[in-house]
Amino acid sequence: MFNFAMFSLEKLNRTALEYTALVNGLSLARVPLLAVCAPQVVELTDERAVVKIRLDWRTRNHVGVMYFGALAMGAELSIALKAIQRIRESRKRIEFIFQDFQAEFLRRADGHVHFICDEAQKVAALIDRAASTEERLHETFRGFAIVPRSVGGAAQAGAASVGGAVQVGAASVGGAAREEPVMRYNLTLSVKNRSRKVS
Repeated sequence: MFNFAMFSLEKLNRTALEYTALVNGLSLARVPLLAVCAPQVVELTDERAVVKIRLDWRTRNHVGVMYFGALAMGAELSIALKAIQRIRESRKRIEFIFQDFQAEFLRRADGHVHFICDEAQKVAALIDRAASTEERLHETFRGFAIVPRSVGGAAQAGAASVGGAVQVGAASVGGAAREEPVMRYNLTLSVKNRSRKVS
């Protein structure tokens, strides 16, 4: 059991590193503004995608918190990440774009931000449906963002460590204490199979 757990952790780390490199490489070539934010893939599994954007001179606004544009890019990528992975696996020419974006800003993003989408299975299912049709498909996905705090550091009042993971309701991200979201968001993903022949 221990060896299996270690193998799973190593596999997860390899996936995160691989997709961090992929996202930053694609960004440099196609979306340079995203590359400026240097996003990092923290987790990518069948159930969840987590992206981190650091708060630094590139992403900070005039009052010292994360700029709206950087927050929007992190939110977008947390949902796009699973789509990118599934499209690569499908080997089809499937294109996607975001049709709309709704966000609720709950408090100041005054640290490095984790953008979390717990609907990765639904994103993958949308790509699978797109692979077998020539129709354009649309679906809205939800996510939220947190600023993780260390248990011994700047955790908010009332925060509690649960199994060594950040907990937000039923969601957790490895690393720290219970956190309240700084942002909740909904994005509608629009996908189209551009392959010449749909099997």
